[in-house]
Amino acid sequence: MPTLLIVHHTPSPNCQAMFEAVVSGATAPEIENVRVVRRAALSATASDVLGADGYLLGTPANLGYMSGALKHFFDQVYYPCLDETRGRPFGYYVHGGNDVTGAVRGIESITTGLGWRRKAEAVTVTGEPGRTDVEACWELGATLAAQLMG
Repeated sequence: MPTLLIVHHTPSPNCQAMFEAVVSGATAPEIENVRVVRRAALSATASDVLGADGYLLGTPANLGYMSGALKHFFDQVYYPCLDETRGRPFGYYVHGGNDVTGAVRGIESITTGLGWRRKAEAVTVTGEPGRTDVEACWELGATLAAQLMG
């Protein structure tokens, strides 16, 4: 059974709302035969990454960059997973108070180095997520999980 690994850092109610929407989309009744594994960024391992077929990443934008927790995740898995995971699909969401540019740039740079392929539009939100932002997160989760069904 294909596995979607959701790696997230969820320190705030805004990030929590986005995370819950992503999980809800990925586990919707229409999604069949896809295992969804959730890991906090500080506890996700190279084994988790190697055991998954696709990835969904979530982070706040902190001080102009992705969270230290997500950066730590990438630092731990980059070389152990580099050759084995090339070409695998991924997507991501980022929440920021007023700017997410640096976080987006960092995620895009690292995933490009890993050879992962973004298969859904990133969801970026500044301020409190509105209804359309939460719906976009749901769609992100559903889209990535559905792509693994095939």
